[in-house]
Amino acid sequence: MFALIGIAVIFIMVFGGYVLAGGKMGIILKALPFEMIMIGGAAVGAFLLSNDLATVKHTLRDTGKVFKGPKWKPDDYRDLLCLLFELVRVARSSPVALEEHIENPEGSAIFGRYPKIQHDHDAIDLICDTLRAASMNYDDPHQVEEVIDKRMEAAAHHSQHSAHALQSMADALPALGIVAAVLGVIKTMASIDQPPEVLGKMIGGALVGTFLGVFLAYGIVGPFSTRIKAVIDEDNHFFHLIREVLVANLHRHPPNICIEVGRQNTPHHVRPTFGEIEESLRALKQDAA
Repeated sequence: MFALIGIAVIFIMVFGGYVLAGGKMGIILKALPFEMIMIGGAAVGAFLLSNDLATVKHTLRDTGKVFKGPKWKPDDYRDLLCLLFELVRVARSSPVALEEHIENPEGSAIFGRYPKIQHDHDAIDLICDTLRAASMNYDDPHQVEEVIDKRMEAAAHHSQHSAHALQSMADALPALGIVAAVLGVIKTMASIDQPPEVLGKMIGGALVGTFLGVFLAYGIVGPFSTRIKAVIDEDNHFFHLIREVLVANLHRHPPNICIEVGRQNTPHHVRPTFGEIEESLRALKQDAA
């Protein structure tokens, strides 16, 4: 919703201010289709040229995040803590029983209680792989911790490809706008024998290219890139929570302490309260009994 409001504010303020200042939309509207073909087409072509197919698909998917916002909501963080508590408790009481859950999370009764998390392959893989590594009796839990950190660093870098690709496009748009404007000037110079009023409209149309390139770069594509990066960074907190709890488990802290370590390292705006976690864990213990 806020993204749509932001886009509306940009268009209303830019073009509304232009009209209120006495500008005429006719010149812009007449030149806009041709300038958009040149600038937009060149930007898309450069985007396809500089990225592979996987990045292109990734960027198209991530564009929806501008409007949807972060995937993980406050309730999901509470559910994640409950899920990790159950898994840690099973791992402590019966490592053999844990295997059926981490080797087949799709059929696990524990994972099945949290379907949104169960259907996220990245979260499930991180949880299961870490618990599996912990069960291999590493002499030093810091070894597993280091593996988690490297894995999360690589995943975070990969997840930012779409934001970087859009930012590269935004950086190129002003220059492509100048290219379109120069072509418009070339066209105008070929009609130098025309009356001043005709030349004025042609020059105005040429300048639409410069305006459009800068407007798209700093008003649309650049903010899209920034928003995607912010949403991805926000969703990465979910995986950092997994790390905090499972690392605490590696150091053999009691399950309740592991969960509290994760809760306290969760950003405040999505952090469940201590009372909410206690109530949820109490309900889990009652169901298990």
